[in-house]
Amino acid sequence: MADADAPPDNHGHRARLRERLLGRGGDALLDHELIEYLLALAIPRRDTKPLAKALLKEFGGIGGLLTADPDALSRVPGMGDTSAAAIKIAHAAALRLLRSEVAARPMLGNWQALTDYLHADMAHHAIERVRVLHLNTRNMLIRDEVVSEGSIDQAQVHVREVIRRAIDLGSAAIILVHNHPSGDPSPSRADIEITRAIIDAGKRLGIAVHDHIIVGTSGHVSLRSKGLI
Repeated sequence: MADADAPPDNHGHRARLRERLLGRGGDALLDHELIEYLLALAIPRRDTKPLAKALLKEFGGIGGLLTADPDALSRVPGMGDTSAAAIKIAHAAALRLLRSEVAARPMLGNWQALTDYLHADMAHHAIERVRVLHLNTRNMLIRDEVVSEGSIDQAQVHVREVIRRAIDLGSAAIILVHNHPSGDPSPSRADIEITRAIIDAGKRLGIAVHDHIIVGTSGHVSLRSKGLI
């Protein structure tokens, strides 16, 4: 039964995991041990090692697991609301930390922090998601918004809606971002064309488009750095 109690018979093992974690940091634990210990905090009277290994196998690794939809998590035998919430709170905390690094400094001088954040948040999504980062005149982040969610291989982006929202927020510049669920961040012709259309529309109103970043599990691509815009 999901999240059900079982006799505690692994206290010594968990104590050793805790000792390694606190004494040597997270790198001292393997991926399945990190998830095992996290789940043990949510369902302490179960042996969570088999469940941790099953989850990592089901979602293709720790990145896919942390970003998995709660309903998908709950469908894995042995998972329930409590354990699914433990996975999602770990993901939320990691994103909060990465986002704070992005928001702390001007965006264009903080590119590594930005791409780390975007990869952690978007690389493993099973559907395509488009977001717009709105910046002020100092290139500081003022708003980070998802503007479209599509099928497994496409999302609809409307030029007028992107520019209208930038006007509403008083954005001086924007950065476009979307993910490729295939894992390959290589830009498509449609990616390039929509970016150029938004650039042209923004120019008329004094809104710059700094870049369009495409995120995949294998990395990311900047259309600006590739000379495509």
